[in-house]
Amino acid sequence: MYKNIKFTVEEDIGSLIVNRPNSLNSLTIEALKEIISVLDNLSPKVKILMVAGAGERAFIAGADIKEMAEFTPEEAMEYVKLGHRVFCTIEELPIPVIAVIQGYCLGGGLELAMACDIRIASDKARFGQPEVGLGIIPGFGGTQRLPRLVGKGIALELMMTGNIIDSKRAYQIGLINHVVNPKSLPERSYEIANILKAKSSNAISLVKDSVHNGSNMAIKEALAYETRLFGYCFTKEDFKEGFKAYFEKRKPKFK
Repeated sequence: MYKNIKFTVEEDIGSLIVNRPNSLNSLTIEALKEIISVLDNLSPKVKILMVAGAGERAFIAGADIKEMAEFTPEEAMEYVKLGHRVFCTIEELPIPVIAVIQGYCLGGGLELAMACDIRIASDKARFGQPEVGLGIIPGFGGTQRLPRLVGKGIALELMMTGNIIDSKRAYQIGLINHVVNPKSLPERSYEIANILKAKSSNAISLVKDSVHNGSNMAIKEALAYETRLFGYCFTKEDFKEGFKAYFEKRKPKFK
């Protein structure tokens, strides 16, 4: 069905793989459109989404430079608008999204990873926003998401120098959540996915809602928003099951 990606569901975990290994999984317009097609048609049965790149050389090494080289300014803006739609859709999904990162995670690849909730990386992975070397800036949200994750100073240095950093440094600055041996990457990713599966999907969705929307508000407004979501939790069956399980000294069975 798709030329540039693979999408499968095992039990209730979805796996979206950018499948262009000969091009280091670079993101073409066609690939972005295929990703948004998957996201727009995601079954409610999918409780966790895992995103990865095919092969061992790269998660996603960025946008397709050959394709971009022919853009007019208008086409360039339409391209990044498409990227924004894809990455904002990933960010706004009500389910946890895990980026499983091996090899190069550069440019648009890092921007996609930053739109995910949790980033798990091989200790061989490499990260960066090298766009300045091409005379352009990050256009898929890098200038906005990177400072929010690692702070303005570090983000500016990474984007202005275009330097590539290793997994150890990425972990130190808070860019990724976990660093593992390449052989352990799939196992660790599914381990975290299964931890998330056992929690209340409603509560997880509301955590994401509160964090993403609250970060764009003044603190008092954000606290009021959190308060409303907290109260809303008490209208849901997951609240009843969670508290009942606690008092009965058993693990909750959320639907």
